[in-house]
This record gives sequence, C-alpha cells and structure tokens, in this order.
Amino acid sequence: MTVDYAGSLVKPGVTTGDIDAAVHDFIVSHSAYPSPLLYQGFPKSCCTSVNNIVTHGIPDDRPLQDGDILNIDITVYLNGYHGDTSRMFTVGGVDETAQSLISTTSAALRAATLVCGPGMPFRGIAKAIHDTIVERGNKWCVSPQFTGHGIGQVFHRPPWIVHDLNHEPGVMLPGHCFTIEPCIIQGTDSSSWIFPDGWTASTTTGTRSAQEEDMILIKEHGFDVLTRDAA
Repeated sequence: MTVDYAGSLVKPGVTTGDIDAAVHDFIVSHSAYPSPLLYQGFPKSCCTSVNNIVTHGIPDDRPLQDGDILNIDITVYLNGYHGDTSRMFTVGGVDETAQSLISTTSAALRAATLVCGPGMPFRGIAKAIHDTIVERGNKWCVSPQFTGHGIGQVFHRPPWIVHDLNHEPGVMLPGHCFTIEPCIIQGTDSSSWIFPDGWTASTTTGTRSAQEEDMILIKEHGFDVLTRDAA
C-alpha cells in the first residue's frame, strides 16, 4: 500500500515535503497518478496533517518533531479509478493522550464500517462513530465540517457521508462505493478554521486531531473494505 510506504518515511527531522516528493515518485513509478495533485488547485501529491491540523494539510518544509502525530492521506488514480485512504502515524514517542486519540479514531472507523451493507441507513455510520467516542470516555468530538464521499471514476461525488449525528435520509445500495473518514478532535470543541491557503483546516482551540479513512464497496450481500488490501 502506498500509505504504508509513506508511513515508513515518518521520523524526526523528515519534512512532510520530503514525504510528499517520495510518495509522488512511488505512485508514478507504479504507473498511477496522485489524484490530489492540481485537484482544484491543490499543490501537492498527498495531504499531511500534523497535530492540530484536522485535514487537508499541505506538505511543507517543517521538520517533524518527536511527539508529533501525523495523518497521511493518499489517493491514487489507476486504470480509470481513484483509490482513497488515510492513516495516522506517530513521530518518535507520543504521550498517552495522543495514543488514546489515535486508537479512538481507528476504533470509530472500524465501528462505522461494520454498520455498512445493502439496505443499511447512511446515518448509522455517524451513530457508530458517536457511540465509540462515548464508550471511550466522551473526551473527544467528531468534526461536522468534513464528510466522506462517493468515489470511483470520479474523485468526489455522492453519496456524501456525514460523520456527526444526523437524520439524513438514504440507504446503502449494491454498487455504492464511498469513503468513511471521521476527523476526531481532542476535547469537546469541534470547530475548525481554514488557513488562507484555502485547504489546511486547523482546530479552533489548537488541540490535536486525528483522522483515518477507508473506502467501502456495498455488494449484494455485505460489503468490502477496499483499502485494507489496496491503494
């Protein structure tokens, strides 16, 4: 997986720009294209979101430091289709709160995938995420600002996957392919703001955030998590 390769590069002193350049070369060397590059003006081949950055961080020249947490979001275009996933990585040793934030995010994503299937309501995804947060002490909140999305021959398309509690209508049908990608924020303030670059989203309070993402395909009987074996 490309995201695993990207994660292998994470260590103190490495810049997210270094990771982006290596990821670009890795993707192109496998006859694919990095979907984010120049998508609506995005300037890099992957997203790297460090510490308080909720999502869509632009790789830059800041060296990673011991104790940082980092989301790397990878999308590749190959054989006419996009594949999208992201994972959290730690830089050196991280504190217990950071470890708990990351494990809660992973657990929320897993719980959300398990309520998928033909005929299942899309709003069940948000409830599974919410219930996971509550079960783990209610010390976190989910960002309402960013959604998952349908994906395939088009990078972003319906259905839109809402991660916070909602009453949206709609059920999953065979053939639906979409991402689940909750952003879980430390504390109870779920607000965030966008940098002047038009992409980078930071928590309003400066607390840390974590995000993980999988791509789900709904089948006639059940579902597949496509990004556990590919992309």
